[in-house]
Formats: sequence, structure tokens, C-alpha cells
Amino acid sequence: MSLGGGNSTEGSNAGGIFVQFNQDCTSLVAGSSSGYHLFALTPDDGVEEIYASRSGQETCLVDRLFSSSLVAIVTVSAPRKLIVCHYKKGTEICNYSYSNTILAVKLNRSRLIVCLEESLHIHNIRDMKILHTIRDTPPNPRGLCALSPCVDHCYVAYPGSSAVGEVQIFDAVHLNAKCVISAHDSPLAALAWSMCGRRLATASERGTVIRVFAVPERTRLYEFRRGVKRCVSIACLAFSACGAYLAATSNTETVHVFRLQEGGERAPDDAAAPPEPGWVDWMSQTLSAGLVYLPAQVSDVLSQGRAFASAKLPRAGCRAVAAVTNVSRAARLLVATSEGVLYVYALDAADGGDCALLRSHPLLDCAPPACDVAAGCSYAGALRGRHPDHMTESEREHELGAALAGSPPRGAYDIRDPRHFPPMRAPDAAAD
Repeated sequence: MSLGGGNSTEGSNAGGIFVQFNQDCTSLVAGSSSGYHLFALTPDDGVEEIYASRSGQETCLVDRLFSSSLVAIVTVSAPRKLIVCHYKKGTEICNYSYSNTILAVKLNRSRLIVCLEESLHIHNIRDMKILHTIRDTPPNPRGLCALSPCVDHCYVAYPGSSAVGEVQIFDAVHLNAKCVISAHDSPLAALAWSMCGRRLATASERGTVIRVFAVPERTRLYEFRRGVKRCVSIACLAFSACGAYLAATSNTETVHVFRLQEGGERAPDDAAAPPEPGWVDWMSQTLSAGLVYLPAQVSDVLSQGRAFASAKLPRAGCRAVAAVTNVSRAARLLVATSEGVLYVYALDAADGGDCALLRSHPLLDCAPPACDVAAGCSYAGALRGRHPDHMTESEREHELGAALAGSPPRGAYDIRDPRHFPPMRAPDAAAD
């Protein structure tokens, strides 16, 4: 599925479906030719479809706000229109139209960001009013941007140049420019925030070096080398919830996992905690001690960290997104591809190395649960018989608040907890 030509690495997928993990990687969303789908993992490394919209409209962008009922979608038939839904009710809360094609949509508990090729629009998530528009940004045909999941450090990162890897950091709460980071010599290809909103991972179009910066200090904390032999196109960067790992996917069949030695962030109780130092750390310390005796160019390459672990996909060439999380308290690397397949790998938190493939799941083959939307209504059925365009502001705010109510303010989320993903049951025949 594609949006505007399929140029957006953040959004559309030419020749495939749109897949994306939510902000804390507790659920997976997918856009297909028939609508959008929400998935959760089961304790046995399985996957369960918890909702299917069945709208009949090809969906090219979709994002879910943490574990809430709020979902933002963009369809192929209306690429300039953002639709905000309450998926459990099957209702459309509101919609907004923009001057150009929507290339990416990002959510946290405070803001919703809409990225166009040369502008970004910042909405208040509580009432969907536009608070600010960043105009005349450098041409950004891939819709590259990243919004911090943390409302205490609610930063938006986007390219500051189309010629070099400059990152603009904007404070989406106070609505002012925060800082500029000169991250790479080549244009940017990928951006990702850690859960705390204080670390930003970047990759350039060359795809050989991945860097992690402290924000707003602009200090370079880590530099990892993905490879030496060839340049690749980085598709996705993703921090683990504990901040100890960073996963990277590309147009090759290899998914890399890098370890951030200090961990640096407060891990939830069920998040993968940084392991005790192992032989990889010992080797890194040994190499670092000898760098002073080598030429500068050689020492620069050797000082860059290498992948702690890696996984092999069945084939290269399809866009993939990754997440490092825990399933039944065991570390897992999850990779979802634009072919509509979720791969579950075991991640050895102590020694790293090659990740063993545990299971693979064709996403759209899962049987969808029954949806209790009234017959004849679309996935965005009119709220209580009223079209969203005719709702008052207070009614819209009430429905946004109801959709947000399922998203706890802080802490970890359990993808196996039925309180986060209530079962969708078909109405009793007697009720008809």
C-alpha cells in the first residue's frame, strides 16, 4: 500500500501494508486494503488480533495512542485528511484536512503531530485544536519526524536540512525551538526517541553509523557502526522501554540490536533490565585501551560500537519495524514487515549474538473479532447518530477524553492484561 508514490519511510509502504508498533511497543497496528487492525502478543509468543475496522477503505497510515482507544488514521482515498477514531466504539471523533499529503502522524499523551512535506502541525490531544504550525521546513518527502513519548520532555525532532544530517528539536509544549544537532554529514534517514525523551537516535542515508545524543545538551553519547562494506537504507530505529537497547532495521535482511552500556533510564518492573557486563564489554574495554596507539582514522572506526545482537529475516528488500520488549519476562526482539508478517526472536540479554527465530505470524490471516458497530455504519460511524462535523466542541472534547481514558498516565503496560485490551464480543442474538 502506498501514499503519494510510496516515498515515506515513516508511513506508506509501496507494495506492502503499513505496520507500526505503538509508543511503548505493547501493541502493533497495521493498515490494509480493508481498513486497520490492532494486535497484541500472547504469553506463548503468539499474536492475537484484538480489533479490525472492516471499513473497506485502504489505510496507509495508522497510529494508536499507547493502550488507549484513540486511533489516528489516513486513507489512500483521502491522503490529505486525518481521521481520529474511538476504535472500541467504532466512531469517528473528528477529522482535519491539510493543504498537502499527510506523510506521518505521531502521538503522545499531550500532542498529536501531523507531518507534511514542508510543514508540521501540532495539535492538542485533548481537544485536537491546532496549537502551532512549523512552516517552510526543508523539503521532507519521506515525512521523517519523531515525537518523544514522554510529556515531561515533549520534543519533536525533524530534519533541519535536506543536504546534511542536521536535526531540529522543537518543544511541543512551550512551542519554541529547543536546539539544533549536527548529527551526520549525509541527509537523515531515521530518528527515534527513548521513552524518557532525553535521548535521540539518528541515522543518515549512508546507513553505516548510528548515533545517540543527549537532548537538550546535544552531547553525543554513543556511536555505533552498523557495517563497513556497504551503505544501506535504515528503515527504523527503536529504543527498548528500559533504554538499554537500540534496534535498527534496514533494506537488508539483518536486524541489529545495540546495547547502551549504562542503560541510562529507569526501567519498568517488567522491562528488560541491563545485564551484567559480559565478554562483549570486556572486548570493548580492551580495544579502547589500545586506540591511542593507532592512526586517527583507524581509531575512529574501531571506537564505534558494534551490534550486541542481530537477527536474520527470511529475505531482504521489504520495510521492517522493530521493537525490543519482554514477553513473559523473557527478552524478545519483534520485527514486523510490510509483507504483513511478525517475527518473534529470542534475545540473549547476557551474551547477545545471533537471535533465534521463535515464531512467525502472518498478521492479516488472524481471524478478526466481532465488531459491535451498528450495521450500515462505517469504521467511523456517526457518534450517537451525529456526524463529527456537526458535533459541538464540548461533545468532541468529551469523546476525546473517553478515548484517552484507557491510557494510564505513567508506568509499564502489560500486553497480556485484559484491562488494557478488553475482549471484543459479538452481541447476543437475543439482543437483536
